Amino acid sequence: MSAKMPYRNLGRINEKVSVLGLGGYHIGMQSVSEEESQEIIRTAIDHGVNFLDNSWDYNNGTSEIRMGRALRDGYREKVFLMTKIDGRDRNTAAKQIDESISRLGTHIDLLQFHEIIRPPDPVRIFASNGALEAAVEARDAGKIRYIGFTGHKSPDIHLRMLKAGFDKGFTFDAVQMPLNVMDAHYDSFEKQVLPVLIEHGIGVLGMKPFGDKNILKSGIATAQECLRYSLSLPVSAVITGIDSMPILEQALAVIRNFAPMNNKERSALLAKTAKAAERGTYEPYKTTDTYDATTHNPNWTG
Repeated sequence: MSAKMPYRNLGRINEKVSVLGLGGYHIGMQSVSEEESQEIIRTAIDHGVNFLDNSWDYNNGTSEIRMGRALRDGYREKVFLMTKIDGRDRNTAAKQIDESISRLGTHIDLLQFHEIIRPPDPVRIFASNGALEAAVEARDAGKIRYIGFTGHKSPDIHLRMLKAGFDKGFTFDAVQMPLNVMDAHYDSFEKQVLPVLIEHGIGVLGMKPFGDKNILKSGIATAQECLRYSLSLPVSAVITGIDSMPILEQALAVIRNFAPMNNKERSALLAKTAKAAERGTYEPYKTTDTYDATTHNPNWTG
């Protein structure tokens, strides 16, 4: 581990993760070459980033394949590897788990159910022959170690997913959700879901600190302000997409100089963003289906 990279507990489980998590989507994009992706991943790890994000559906598997290659030559032992699946039934989920493991070339530390964005999703996952059964079987077989879920749409759906687990005597190990300066004002995961995760010792994984660049495009807040705001929350890690070495260096610079926002700084930033945030304009993943990959590809869920 790097002395310059802060690490935090992943909820109640005995795992330390870097406060900065490397997003998996961007490293598989066509605009990023194979060589660039390897450099980004390995440089991040060399600077102490140990939380790696990915998904079965990112770039038709390219993101997982590239990450798997980057984790050769001793790099796998340095990271906590997470990926996600879309399957809602047992058979689809089991197939996707095995495909992800094959692409990555290794076991998965944290498997998460991806895009929990509709009311039926928790019902399907916890049903008889649902995806949770496949995940538990994979965990028992040593293919994965921990189980969580992600979603970008609605705090209410997250709460339904958590309750579905509690009702079955199951508590997730980690949960991923948008946590940023705009979310704090509109249909807020920070206000509605974060307290429940803290109460139950569930690892908090923040994502979209820049609202998928929408907040930066608004000009209302800087990249440094956005990342610092999210890192100042009681999160285990904040995951951000990085598609170039300069962007990686920018993120690492924030980490090197990181100090949590005090109440005055936080209040000033929230006051500055309140008006722009009130209708979710800069969080289109909440208000439109543009970001809903499983809506556009329903066959992925099974």
